[in-house]
Amino acid sequence: MIQMQAKVRERWERMKNLVKASAMLLLLSSFLSGQNTGQQPPVPKKPAEDYSGMYAFVQDGEFVQVTVEDAGRLTGFVSRYGDLESDRGVFLDQFFKKAKLDGKKLSFTTDTVHGVWYEFKGTVERGEGKNLGDEAYYVLKGTLMQYNTDANKKTVAKSREVSFKSFPQDFGNGPEKRD
Repeated sequence: MIQMQAKVRERWERMKNLVKASAMLLLLSSFLSGQNTGQQPPVPKKPAEDYSGMYAFVQDGEFVQVTVEDAGRLTGFVSRYGDLESDRGVFLDQFFKKAKLDGKKLSFTTDTVHGVWYEFKGTVERGEGKNLGDEAYYVLKGTLMQYNTDANKKTVAKSREVSFKSFPQDFGNGPEKRD
């Protein structure tokens, strides 16, 4: 259990660094593209709240990364354990093939990896977390469909109601303090 938590924390740190680097590149590219023209491009509409972050997924250690971009454009991926004999215990990342945020309504469909893909339709709600950045400050609630295609090309769908809590976020700029 401790080893799995360490792996999740390590993946979380890598994701934080990736998100920070992406934000810096986006900022730099928007700055550079705006320098050659006499007028600034219009500022894109942002949703009232930014639901970007990591959310728990089906099993312990699995997660969904959600990134809210311009005007409800949504990107992200599911990171889950493989469940086939050949990939059991290995993390598989399934990027969103199609995703949308319309107010508080959120939906996504993942790419297919090893014959499995997911479809989520639901809402973003306030959870039990007290402050922005607390665990479960936001919760994704809705229906998760899991599609499995076997070697004979037969697809089986499994539906379930889910509630995915947001992971706690560290908004500090400094390094973590150690005991």
